[in-house]
Amino acid sequence: MFGLDATLLAFVALAGLSAGLVAYALLFKRMEAETNTERRLATVRQTDNDRSQLKASRDRVAEVAKRRKSVQDSLKDLEEKQKTKDRNIKKPPLRVQIRQAGMQVTLERFYVYSVICGLVVTFLVFLSGAPLILLPGALVAGTIGLPRWFVAFCRKRRVKKFLDEFPNALDIIVRAVKSGLPLNDGIRLIASESPEPVRGEFRRMVEAQQVGISIPEAALRMPETMPCPEAGFFGIVIQIQSQAGGNLSEALGNLSRVLRDRKKMKAKVQALSMEAKASAGIIGSLPIIVAFLVYLSSPNYIMPLFVTSTGNLILGISGIWMAIGIFVMRKMMNFEV
Repeated sequence: MFGLDATLLAFVALAGLSAGLVAYALLFKRMEAETNTERRLATVRQTDNDRSQLKASRDRVAEVAKRRKSVQDSLKDLEEKQKTKDRNIKKPPLRVQIRQAGMQVTLERFYVYSVICGLVVTFLVFLSGAPLILLPGALVAGTIGLPRWFVAFCRKRRVKKFLDEFPNALDIIVRAVKSGLPLNDGIRLIASESPEPVRGEFRRMVEAQQVGISIPEAALRMPETMPCPEAGFFGIVIQIQSQAGGNLSEALGNLSRVLRDRKKMKAKVQALSMEAKASAGIIGSLPIIVAFLVYLSSPNYIMPLFVTSTGNLILGISGIWMAIGIFVMRKMMNFEV
C-alpha cells in the first residue's frame, strides 16, 4: 500500500514537472520577448532622460552665451558712444562749454561780452603806460583768452561741486530702490531735494522722460552737460542693468563706493604732489620776485629792460621760456585718476 502511494506521488510529481517543462518551453520565447521589450523600454527611457538633460544643458549654455553676447554687444555699443562723447567732452564746441559751465548765456551774447572784455583790458593796459606794441596782444588776450578761461574755470568748479554730491545722490537712489520705490521716483527725489548742480542734471533726466526718452538714454546723455567720467559711469550702469538685468541697488551701491574711492585717490595724489607744486610755484615766481627786488635796490640797473626795444625783446623771450617751463611742470604734476 505504501509502495503504491509512493509510486503514485512520483508519477504525479513527474507529470507536474513534465507539464511545467512543456509550459516553460512553450512560453520561453514570449517571456524572452517581454524581457527584451522591457529592456528596450528602459533603454529608451534612459536615452530620453539623457537627451532631455543634454538639451537642458545645451539650452542653459546657449542662454548664457546669448546673454554674454548681448552684454558684449551692449558694451561695444556703449564704448563706441562713449568714445564719441569723450571727443566732445575733451574738445567740445564753445556753445557746449558754456552749457557745461552752467552759464545761462547765448553764444552771441558771449561774443559781445568777449569784445567788451577785450576793449576794457586793452584800455587798462594802455593806461598803465605799456608800449603800444603790446596793445594788440592785450586785445587778443582780453577778447579770446580771458573769457574762455572764465568759462573753463566755471566749468571745472561746477564739475567739482557735482562730484562732491553725486555719491550721496546715488546712495539716496539705492535706499529708495531697496525700500521698494521704482527708479523713476528715486530720480525725481534727487531732482527736487539735492543741491545744485546734481539737482539740475537729474531734473534734465526727468524732463527727458516726460518727452518720451527712456531712463537709460537720458542717463547716457548726462556727460553732454556734465563733462566728467563719473557721469558716464552712471549712464553705463543704468544701460547695462536695463538690458541684461540684475540687482540695480547693488550696482549703484558699487558705483557709489567706486566714486568715493576715486575721490579719496584724487585727494591722496593731490596731497603727495603738493610739495612739487610748491616747488614749481617758488621756481615760477622767483624771477619776478628777484626783478622786483633789483628794481627796489637798483632801478637804473633794471629799467633798460622796460624802456628799450632790446630789453623788451629779452623780456618777451624770457616770458615765453618761463611759460614753457611752467607748462611742462604743470603737465608733470597733474595726474589723471
